[in-house]
Amino acid sequence: MPANETPERLRLIVLSGLSGSGKSTAAKALEDLGYYCVDNLPLPLLRTFLEDPEAQVGELRRVAVVTDVRAPGFGEALGELVNQLAQIHGYELVVVFFEASQETLVRRYSETRRCHPLGDGDRPVIDGIRRERALLAPLRKASDRIFDTTDWSVHDVRHEMVRELGDGDETARRMAVSMISFGFKHGVPSACDLLFDVRFLANPYFRPGLRERTGRDPEVRDFLTQQEDFEPFLDRLEDFLRFLLPRFQAENRSYLSIGIGCTGGRHRSVASVELLAPRLGRRGWPVRVHHRDVER
Repeated sequence: MPANETPERLRLIVLSGLSGSGKSTAAKALEDLGYYCVDNLPLPLLRTFLEDPEAQVGELRRVAVVTDVRAPGFGEALGELVNQLAQIHGYELVVVFFEASQETLVRRYSETRRCHPLGDGDRPVIDGIRRERALLAPLRKASDRIFDTTDWSVHDVRHEMVRELGDGDETARRMAVSMISFGFKHGVPSACDLLFDVRFLANPYFRPGLRERTGRDPEVRDFLTQQEDFEPFLDRLEDFLRFLLPRFQAENRSYLSIGIGCTGGRHRSVASVELLAPRLGRRGWPVRVHHRDVER
């Protein structure tokens, strides 16, 4: 780092709250924002970490830690933890507390069939929820943000984390886009979110001198460009994807896979992907390209 450049201040987010309220989903959203996340850090390690966070994470500038009643001795150490958090200076610290209504938490535990960490034997889940809510009251009071996830889906949790705790760096949370060419006779890729079929175009496979070439070769592209439907198809698909991609990203999607198929996966689909990917790249959507069947 140049001598005249100020190091970026460490940003530390501590996630806590009621079990089943969405902390793990929030941690995954922060990972997508570029945070180094640690879930259920043991209390001795958490104490050491909070004494000098920067010494523990080195060059990392964005760190999130999830801590809750799963850690043995959490209840007994809670007062000490709250005091320790209040004494942290020199770092950008955000303490986030998650909660939800008792009815919602009971329903979530019923759906997952998991035991509450404060449950005792055959006692109802709601007893553990009440105990936990009372136990965590001091931490809730000391938190910077309180998120009530009663009416939230997992997608809502991700959206709120991006909206409330994202730093405005679009590239840090830009959805990763991949484009795959393939041949229908070899099967449709299982992981495609969007699928397009270019078998309506004349097949270069049946043209002399083009069978052994692929959609990467200029001769094949020239043949396709001469067809009156090829360029309009690319233009319309580009417009369609430019409309869709921001809307998928608005739903906090991390990845989107687009499949374009022809019969064998060597000519029409390959050329389409090769020509579309840079178009999207120029619009701010770098695309990872994969030609699944081009060597078959």
